[in-house]
Amino acid sequence: MTAPIAVVLAAGKSTRMKSATPKVLHSICGQLMIDYVLNAVRTAGVEKIIVVVGHKAAQVRAAVSVHQDIVFAEQTEQNGTGHAVMMCESELAEHEGSVIILAGDTPLLQGSSLIALLNHQQTHSAACVIGTADTPSNDGLGRIVRDAQGGFVCIREEKDASDDERKITEINTGCYAFSTPYLLESLGKLKPDNVQAEYYLTDCPRILMDDGHHVAAYCSLTIEEAIGVNNRIQLAEVRDQIQRGILEEFMRSGVTIEDPRRTSIDCGVEIGADTVIRPGTVIDRGARIGAECRIGPNVHITASQTIVDGVVLGP
Repeated sequence: MTAPIAVVLAAGKSTRMKSATPKVLHSICGQLMIDYVLNAVRTAGVEKIIVVVGHKAAQVRAAVSVHQDIVFAEQTEQNGTGHAVMMCESELAEHEGSVIILAGDTPLLQGSSLIALLNHQQTHSAACVIGTADTPSNDGLGRIVRDAQGGFVCIREEKDASDDERKITEINTGCYAFSTPYLLESLGKLKPDNVQAEYYLTDCPRILMDDGHHVAAYCSLTIEEAIGVNNRIQLAEVRDQIQRGILEEFMRSGVTIEDPRRTSIDCGVEIGADTVIRPGTVIDRGARIGAECRIGPNVHITASQTIVDGVVLGP
């Protein structure tokens, strides 16, 4: 089977972040936001990743070009998500397998969810599968409308939804698995028939259905995975979840963390068993701490530091 390709959308201006740094380059627990997304698609078996850049393209290229599996497409004008994917056509033209399309600002996305999405597309021979999530907090999100048999009908944006449709809790996550030839076919028929005069990727499923192709919607993601980081509040909320996972993994491996609420440990840190991390400790990515150490309270371990077994390091 041909390995899938991924298209990661990273061209937006992210004005709500109020930052000179492109949104996808903000660091979360020692790792760039976009790197979490790249790792998830690699877990799903992707061997080629197309990153669509636009706003501050050179900065984004420089940050992620160290990865050998990445190529770039540039969206010089922000004309919608469909237009962004159109910029990838030359990289997709010879590909006969599946392509995942997703946003670069969803750092909680899990590779297992993408695998489920791809498997659903393959099993049902679908031209497109729309990744969905279920949430009662559906304000402002596109609803997934289904028929009486549960088949996909359309994505209904909130402003166009009826009162009954507004009650639907299954929402579009903006994550898709397409058959690449069918994706290219639908992109060729996209038109900017909307108030913004933009090319919307969400129109592609309807184009394919109108042409007689099978399109499905599959609830393979959680709402936490699906919601992108659009401001500093969401950035902090995502960091809390990622940090909690890092600390829990260390505690399961035999490290004592006396007060997780007052401890900060980046990803990419090594800590040996039976080491005790006391409150107020901050450990940067790349630091290495041996076994049976006692670190803290109120200690900062930088990326360049290596602490051998048995060391007691106070404030």
